[in-house]
Amino acid sequence: MVRVLATGTFDILHPGHLFYLEEAKKLGDELYVIVARDVNVKKRKPIIPEEQRLKMISSLKVVDKAILGSEKDIFEPLYEIKPDIVALGYDQDFDERKLEEELRRRGFNTKVVRLGKCNSYPFCSSKDIIDEIIRRSRGLRGRKTKG
Repeated sequence: MVRVLATGTFDILHPGHLFYLEEAKKLGDELYVIVARDVNVKKRKPIIPEEQRLKMISSLKVVDKAILGSEKDIFEPLYEIKPDIVALGYDQDFDERKLEEELRRRGFNTKVVRLGKCNSYPFCSSKDIIDEIIRRSRGLRGRKTKG
């Protein structure tokens, strides 16, 4: 049985996340997902708290098991999961070769696969969604609402 691991923040769940997880699942038989802890997110702090993000990811049909990551060592949960493949999203800041080397150094015989970008739907990133909300809210300024 091939166990695939996907990781991410998964803030503002959108079609790009679903695409990533569906593509990751195609690589094996089981899909485990590590949801990033709030304290470990570097790019943009999540809007949705980690426990709620975990609940959303856990509820997806494509996901076999989801857990919160470690606050101290991102590799810590892998000792329990024992993934055969780590599936990286197109925009995740990991060098595949360096990640494979670190996995080997820690005793894992894990392949790292970079997945492609979702181009099938609009709004396949949290940034695109946030930008659109801001754009639309600017268009509403100055309008009087009924009520």
